[in-house]
Amino acid sequence: MIDRGMHWQVGYVIPKDGYEEVRTGGLPRFRARIADLAPFVRGRVDAIDDWDDIALLRVQLNRLRRWWRPGLLCIGDAAHAMSPVGGVGINLAVQDAVAAARITADPLRRGALSPAHLARVQLRRALPTVLTQLGQQIVHDRVLGPLVRGRSGPGTPALIRLLDRYPALRAVPA
Repeated sequence: MIDRGMHWQVGYVIPKDGYEEVRTGGLPRFRARIADLAPFVRGRVDAIDDWDDIALLRVQLNRLRRWWRPGLLCIGDAAHAMSPVGGVGINLAVQDAVAAARITADPLRRGALSPAHLARVQLRRALPTVLTQLGQQIVHDRVLGPLVRGRSGPGTPALIRLLDRYPALRAVPA
């Protein structure tokens, strides 16, 4: 949850393809679930008075096979969609931009930019992107997935099992 001053932004994780089930349960049930998870907003959840007040963010982890074409270079989310896990998407985008600037600035000034320069940007940034996405996928599979499905299992890290078992402790990591 993020206090935006005039309103709260709430992240509510729904299993893949589970949005229709949440909607079918009805808005009162959805509001009650939010209030159960964050009791301090209980008196405010009625401000959600329509499903249009809710924006669905479909989380994806993917990347282009090739980030460039002659005259075009994709970086950041345009080249690789990141999960919100760890909040690292902006960091990778900035790192992509720095690498792109370092590799392309001089050739651009000289009017000598070639597809090989664009390919070098992808080559430079591909491994950090793949490794970050791999880490995010592990968190999705081993931590978030079991918790969203209402269970934590032996493969779930001990800290997460502890937080799942004792909800009052969830404020500690935040």
